[in-house]
Amino acid sequence: MKVDQKGHTICIKDTQGDLDSFLVKVTNEYKTFEKHNIIIDLRAYNNLALTAINSFLPLSKIHKKAKKSFVIATSDLDHNAVSDKLAVVRSIIEAHDIIEMEEIERDLGF
Repeated sequence: MKVDQKGHTICIKDTQGDLDSFLVKVTNEYKTFEKHNIIIDLRAYNNLALTAINSFLPLSKIHKKAKKSFVIATSDLDHNAVSDKLAVVRSIIEAHDIIEMEEIERDLGF
């Protein structure tokens, strides 16, 4: 697992190639990241199943309740099929843009 911090945002990338163990590791270390916006970088995975993306939903819900952004970056997926409760984008730049927009919305009280 590779963790990069840029300002108030942490980008977490799997380096092992095992999505299930990556999810367990991120969940177990969540307290370390809970005060930051989170980007989960899954762009290295090909043929990612929708159920694999949805497995991050409980973590996303917890993080959004804490008024922080949780975005998943993956390029190989039908983004229209993903639940509206998850923010899924194609690139890290888009993920940072989503986080910036959500922070503006929170600052305005939405």
